Amino acid sequence: MTRDYKLEIKEAYSGAAFTVRVVTRASRVEIAGIQEDGTLKIRLTETHSEGAADRQLVGFLAEKLEVEPDKIEIVAGENARDKLITVDGIKPQDVETKLVPDAS
Repeated sequence: MTRDYKLEIKEAYSGAAFTVRVVTRASRVEIAGIQEDGTLKIRLTETHSEGAADRQLVGFLAEKLEVEPDKIEIVAGENARDKLITVDGIKPQDVETKLVPDAS
């Protein structure tokens, strides 16, 4: 995982927003790193078929962020590799702490 880049998280109306790039058909579900532009890269085992990858992504983020899945919304990029995610009821610094535990 590249650690030279910082996850770009914005404060949203009632929570936090950040971008994600998904890689489907991976051998396991995991955070693969942070890209140069601050986008979080996540590997998923599902495919884009019928929204399976999006559902897996929401479930994975809900578990990592310790929130209910209905608090997570894919605002843009549904069924695409690049997505804009919002999470209701969480502070940007909490997102960073939970998704990038070794962030300073």
